[in-house]
Amino acid sequence: MVNLKRALLFFAVIFLTVNPFAGFSQSSEVSTPEEIKAYSEHHVKDDYYFSLFSSKASGKHYGFSLPVILIDNGLKVFSSGEFHHGESVVEKDGQYYKLYHGKIYKTDAAGTITYDEHHHPTNAKPWDFSITKNVAGLFIATILLLWAFLGLAKTYKKGANTIPTGIGRVLEPLVLYVRDDIAKPNIGHRYKEFMPYLLGVFFLIFLLNLMGLTPIGFNVTGNISVTFGLAIVTFLITNLKANKDYWKHIFWMPGVPVPFKLILAPIELLGTITKPFSLMLRLFANMTAGHFVIMGFIAVIYTFQSQLTVGGSIGVSMLLTLIIFMLKLLVSFLQAFIFTMLSSLFIGMAVEEHPEHEAH
Repeated sequence: MVNLKRALLFFAVIFLTVNPFAGFSQSSEVSTPEEIKAYSEHHVKDDYYFSLFSSKASGKHYGFSLPVILIDNGLKVFSSGEFHHGESVVEKDGQYYKLYHGKIYKTDAAGTITYDEHHHPTNAKPWDFSITKNVAGLFIATILLLWAFLGLAKTYKKGANTIPTGIGRVLEPLVLYVRDDIAKPNIGHRYKEFMPYLLGVFFLIFLLNLMGLTPIGFNVTGNISVTFGLAIVTFLITNLKANKDYWKHIFWMPGVPVPFKLILAPIELLGTITKPFSLMLRLFANMTAGHFVIMGFIAVIYTFQSQLTVGGSIGVSMLLTLIIFMLKLLVSFLQAFIFTMLSSLFIGMAVEEHPEHEAH
């Protein structure tokens, strides 16, 4: 049984390693630079449809649809498959909708899209609360984390010295790492107050990054709306929990001449905004760039496949994919660590109790 589990784990790793970019490997259909660029951009974008791969010869797309939820003169719910990847107009209760460049617009029965002088669509858009690929990824990650941590919590209820089993054995070292190497050094004795958030954001980012390595192609942390939401939570916790010493050092720094206080106060206030802004951009840019780099390396194999033998092409592709996959695995952990570390650092600066400057 143990050998069977190890074998299944081995083949699972190979599957995830070789297949995150399986869409490229549909014979030689995606071979020109323009097609590769379009496929790479589609891979990192949010979508109303899980596209596993497509066939240019037959014109068919393989995957599954997600629910579209619109509020426009009432609630309208239907499958994104009715759009047929933007080729069809959907009619609901006398209203017509068209999927155009990844967004849903109101239109007429003919699917007319009007443009301004910059060639941007001017059609009205309904309120869109659809379950897109990124939203589905967040739901899946949340369910997995709840299942894992509830199991770990049940283990500890049995006794403080109980050894975790199953997924708990993987989680416990990471939980202790976040507590002992991130929260305690940066926040101090008040670290327990912020541990739920730090653990939540660390494991959420890490799991979402790992999901981005699967064949389905999640890119949740490469969506700036998601990173913006995470950064906003860090911003709110930092400023709502900040003590009077923190605000005093921003608006009226002790030991600084009054003219310089007037100059430094706006800069310090601006810093309270730029800190979470840097968190947002760092996570978004690194994960998005990582996807493009990996897609670019894999595309090289199919761009020059005519100059390689079949065995050589497969061998080089697997080796290159394995190396880049391992690098991306490291980056996935590193980005979760950096976001959590900086969040704890900002929180620690806000709740730190400064000694009085008696000399002044």
